[in-house]
Amino acid sequence: MWKEFKEFAMKGNVVDLAVGVIIGAAFGQIVTSLVTDIIMPPIGLLLGGIDFSDFYINLSHTAYATLADAKKAGAPTINYGIFLNQVIHFLIVAFAIFIVVKQVNRFKSKQAAEPQTMPAQEKLLTEIRDLLKGK
Repeated sequence: MWKEFKEFAMKGNVVDLAVGVIIGAAFGQIVTSLVTDIIMPPIGLLLGGIDFSDFYINLSHTAYATLADAKKAGAPTINYGIFLNQVIHFLIVAFAIFIVVKQVNRFKSKQAAEPQTMPAQEKLLTEIRDLLKGK
């Protein structure tokens, strides 16, 4: 069983997948910062200085000034502003992955379009075969 696991773990696809997951996690951190620190502040400024992460629906009967205050008090809330940030985050990640996959497919199609040259020996054998067929 250990030998089978070792063979499975050392296959190229598993190692590639592990590298992809690690890079994806790092990329996720970058996109999170992009959404939180760069994209959402100007959007909030355009909408009158609004911070989307503070948008919430308070389900308790007590009023709270901010989401942080409500969370500190343990009040039940629906945090739709945080959800909105996550949706934007997802759209940016999905678009970035789309661009990467599109470029990889374009690169693969260029490689496939290159004509395959036949080695000299095979070309000669093909010519001999064609001559023999003609007789």
